[in-house]
Order: sequence, then C-alpha cells, then structure tokens
Amino acid sequence: MTVVSNDPIWWPFISSTLFLSYWLVAAGVVMVYDWVLTLGQEIELIWRQHWSLMSILYIVIRYIGLPYSVCELERLILIRGCSLIGYSGNIVYYAICGTNVAVTAMLGIIIIARLHAMYQRSRIMLIILVVVFLAVNIACGVIAAIGLKDIVAEELILYGMYTCDYGYKDNVLILFAMIWMLNIVWEVLALSLSVCIAVKHFRLTIGDCFRVLIESHVLYFASFVCVSCFQLVYLSPQLVNSYSTGVLLDGLFEVFLLVQMFVLGPRLILSVREYHAKLVADSDTETSMASIVFQERVHVGKCLPSVLHGEE
Repeated sequence: MTVVSNDPIWWPFISSTLFLSYWLVAAGVVMVYDWVLTLGQEIELIWRQHWSLMSILYIVIRYIGLPYSVCELERLILIRGCSLIGYSGNIVYYAICGTNVAVTAMLGIIIIARLHAMYQRSRIMLIILVVVFLAVNIACGVIAAIGLKDIVAEELILYGMYTCDYGYKDNVLILFAMIWMLNIVWEVLALSLSVCIAVKHFRLTIGDCFRVLIESHVLYFASFVCVSCFQLVYLSPQLVNSYSTGVLLDGLFEVFLLVQMFVLGPRLILSVREYHAKLVADSDTETSMASIVFQERVHVGKCLPSVLHGEE
C-alpha cells in the first residue's frame, strides 16, 4: 500500500527518520574507524596466517558490517523522486533480520570455541555448550520467522520523498523481546563460565592468558547488555509511540548493536591472536636465557596454543 501526503502531521515522522539516519551514519563511521585502526593487525594476524574456521568467521563478520549498515540506512533514508526504496522495503528488512540471526550464531560459535579452549578442551563442556547454543538459536530462528510474517512495509511518499514505514501487530514486539531474552540467557551463561574458569586460574602462571580472554569477553558482554536493554525497552507502548524518545532509543540501539556485532565481535578473535603473537615474539627474544627461565616461559605459553587450537 502506498500513502501519498503533504500533510504537516508527517513532519515529526520525517524529522525522526532523518535523525535516526544520522545515528546510522555515526555507527558506520565507528566501524570504519575501528577497521582502519586494526587493519595492520588484521593483515598480520588473519590474512598472513593459516586459514581456519575462525579466520573465515572473522572476515565474514568484519566485512558484512558495512553492507549491513548501508541496508539499514537504505530502508530509512528519504529520496526525492525514487520509488525503489518503497518496493524493496520488505526484502531489505528481511535481509537485515536474517543477517542479525546469522551473525549472532557466528558470534556464538566463536564464544563456544573460546570456552572449549578455556576448559582445556573438555568434551562434556563442549556438548553442554553446543546443546544450549542450538536450542537458543533454533528457537530464535523460529520466533523471528513467525514475527516477520506479521511485519508489512508501507511505501510513503511525503512531500515528493520516498521512504518506508513498517507496520507491526501487537505480538511482534513481544516475539522480538523473547529472542533477546533467549540471547541474554546464552550470553549470561557464557560470561559466567568464563569468569568461573578465570577465577580458578587467576593465581596460576597462566593467568595472563585468561585475563586477555576475560577482558575482551566482558567488554563484548557489556555492549550486549546495553543493546538488550534498549531492545526490551520497546515493550513500553508509550516509548514506541513517542517520536522524540523512541528515535533516541532507536538510534542508541543501532549504534550499540553495530559496535557489538561488527567491532567487538571480531576483536574476540583478534585479541587472542595478538596476545599469542606477542608471546611468541617475547619467547624468540629470550632463547639465550637460562634453562630454568626458559621452562617457566614455556609453562606460561601453554595456555595460548590450547586457546588457538580450540578456536581453530
């Protein structure tokens, strides 16, 4: 259905749409800035290393972020005299939701690999993680598919400018909140397991390895908590229907979501490889040390090969 109007009542909608597009551009700038900062590390630690599952996941997650943000911007931006956006609204929205599900699953695989390595490649722990991971992600996929059936993109032509508005049935927001709740359960479980094993090894000589893993995981989890809070706030009809408050929360949600998935997500891999490369470099410069010192260095280095093999 196409709505054509020059009624001033639409100005709050137009203003909020433009404001949200600025947030998306800012999030895209953050992603590009982080990519520029880590490009040297990426070339050295990813492209020049032996290819593995973790390498592929890093490349996919890192480089799908910019097209994702462009699609997000494309479904909102106001273009004068072009109706392409209106006709492709549903396709773009489905692609965005599908990407969210796929990237979330890939990040879950990375976390499973890290936890498997931290627990000394325990088969029992791996089985538990895989079972919980599959249960959560299959449930999220089914719920997302059901919710998408009740979302319809509506083409708007406002003052000669084309954009899309999306209509939701009452149960859709609840379904999407259920997805985030399931993901919260998974993330809390992963963080709890990480903290437990890190505390256990904190006073041992391999503590530095776990410190690196925990630091990146806690930062990733903090961003996930922010995204989840903004998402769950949308259960409030007053906030959803308020252009001023709703667009601010929506903008913050988009920024934190893009940072969590496409900035902190790849860093879960990059941080471990960076620490391992530094450890190897330090070991190479100390080959002339006394044998007792060398043995201590080898003991410290046992954690990272386990982590790397667990990841790859």
